[in-house]
Amino acid sequence: MEHDRPGTRERRRSEPAPDVLSAPLRVRFDYTRSVGTTIGTFLTNLRDHKIIGARGSDGRVIVPPPEYDPITAEPLTEFVDVADTGTVESWTWVREPLPGQPFDRPFAWALIRLDGADTALLHAIDVTAAADMRTGLRVTARWAPETEGSIRDIACFAPGETSGAPAGPGAAAEPVTVITTPVDLSYKHTASPQETVYLRGLAEGKLIGARTDAAGKVYFPPRGANPTDGRPTNDFIELSDRGTVTTFCIVNVPFLGQRIKPPYVAAYVLLDGADIPVLHLVLGGDVSEVRMGMRVEAVWKPREEWGYSLENVDHFRPTGEPDADYATYSHHL
Repeated sequence: MEHDRPGTRERRRSEPAPDVLSAPLRVRFDYTRSVGTTIGTFLTNLRDHKIIGARGSDGRVIVPPPEYDPITAEPLTEFVDVADTGTVESWTWVREPLPGQPFDRPFAWALIRLDGADTALLHAIDVTAAADMRTGLRVTARWAPETEGSIRDIACFAPGETSGAPAGPGAAAEPVTVITTPVDLSYKHTASPQETVYLRGLAEGKLIGARTDAAGKVYFPPRGANPTDGRPTNDFIELSDRGTVTTFCIVNVPFLGQRIKPPYVAAYVLLDGADIPVLHLVLGGDVSEVRMGMRVEAVWKPREEWGYSLENVDHFRPTGEPDADYATYSHHL
């Protein structure tokens, strides 16, 4: 079932939404990156239960090793072994640990200057109470039972003077070249009054834009304030769900979590009556036929799947109308 396309009509509303929307949001993904020579050398040594730094042009040993000298900006290539014991230079107590932190009970974050280093390394200290922490405390690394080439190979530091580093896999193991870091961000988003009107409109199958006054530009989605003069955009307008492709990209590269098999088109669509294009999918035809100026219309999800999101529009598809004249969208590229 598809939603009937609303016509363009204005809805004047100068007062803000009485109750703004808010919702908890959670963003989770695995971030994979290549590490390069410097960080790769540092991580490979961690996997072998060793900690290294890099010697800078001023003679200081910097841990972790940066790729470039902080003074000359030249590449750093001299690596130096340092101890896995060190001294706490400063610290902070964590009363209520967050998910993903090293401990599920109170602990300390500390800046630790390892023996042989001239800079401090940030890591967790395993102590039972804040009274056990102090600047100048001597600590030693507690290594993870299994190491893989990550800063988490050091599980934490603990009070003590003696290193207990076991033997690592040795030089025969492949160097670390890629790491994958899980990202998990939870927060609460509270919509502005203008965004609330826009989101409530989507839940009703309407595309609501806004402007400062009858002569202003129509923003979709609405902004809390006009970026040119700072005035609130409280003049709301219900827009058509037809528009014009201004620019587009053909996605050919697959990636983790991708919901559509490439190739497909992501395009900026200038809705009729709007002055700012919105990014969305253009489907329903061969990607080679998508072009600037193509006229498209929204394909809505079934009504029972609607929420407070532009995802209510599954995608845009070609209408078959003649292409828009370039002059009608040339200022919106």
